[in-house]
Amino acid sequence: MNINPDSRFPNNESRIPNSEFRSKRITITGGKGFLGGHLINKLKEKGYKYLCIADLPEYDLIKLEDIKRMYDDSKPEIVIHLAARVGGIGFNQENPATLFYENIMMGTQLLHEGYLRDIEKFVAIGTICAYPKFTPVPFKEEDLWNGYPEETNAPYGLAKKMMLVQSQAYRHQYGYNSIYLLPVNLYGPGDNFDPDSSHVIPALIKKVFDAKDKGEKSIVAWGSGKASREFLYVEDAAEGVVLATEKYNKADPVNLGAGFEISIKELAGLICQLAGFDGVVEWDVSKPDGQPRRCLDTSRAKEEFGFEARTDFRGGLKRTIEWYDKERRDR
Repeated sequence: MNINPDSRFPNNESRIPNSEFRSKRITITGGKGFLGGHLINKLKEKGYKYLCIADLPEYDLIKLEDIKRMYDDSKPEIVIHLAARVGGIGFNQENPATLFYENIMMGTQLLHEGYLRDIEKFVAIGTICAYPKFTPVPFKEEDLWNGYPEETNAPYGLAKKMMLVQSQAYRHQYGYNSIYLLPVNLYGPGDNFDPDSSHVIPALIKKVFDAKDKGEKSIVAWGSGKASREFLYVEDAAEGVVLATEKYNKADPVNLGAGFEISIKELAGLICQLAGFDGVVEWDVSKPDGQPRRCLDTSRAKEEFGFEARTDFRGGLKRTIEWYDKERRDR
């Protein structure tokens, strides 16, 4: 699905690296998804002209024939691979084989076919789940191989991590320009609020509003609440991906994050406060916490391509809650 140039920015030369790069044909896999929509808006704001979405139902990127047809149709010079089968802890526990197979097949075949067609650059989007379970905080990129990922999401994390192996191998043997980015957990307007597959922020927001609707005075959250997480506002993540696409051309993986951590218990309290819910949060300790702590060292992204997260977490969370409240009221 092609996206026409945005006529609001016909002469916006100052917001792009150069007019030649702005005219590259860029295909975004998973462009209909959460990060994909924000990334496309960011590219359009910067004046990029030729954008193509590769996503379901037009292309099933697990199938090689669909990948080849996608490359034939869009003839990209740059591919940004966002597409993924993904979900929260429960979804990972129920679907480990599916998550491993579908993610590894997408990444491996897309990157290889891009190499065969001599595209200029492949931007692979990995996951925080690739890190070892007990990575020292803050997570540094050189710690990626110092242990096994947290068990509940290891198949997904390892499948995505194989893109880094492939990316570095193809660069070494073929001189192929593929880069690998490691975004932390994302949040923001447009997130996935499906309780069967959502991550912690949308899951908690939905539980709070469901309780308010039913007049209930408590919600149940998974785990002990002691685990910590770092969250990156989705518009900041989109900016980071664009900057890396424009400026970064090295083998080393790069973290994309905000450089802070918050406990799940503190997060739940903040969501309740911002959503106007005065009930209590009950913790189901029979459910897993997942990885004990998550917080990234983000210095490499700043040094290599000038990326720093700008969105205050409380403000971003408030905008996310307001967006969800409006969406549910408009249904």
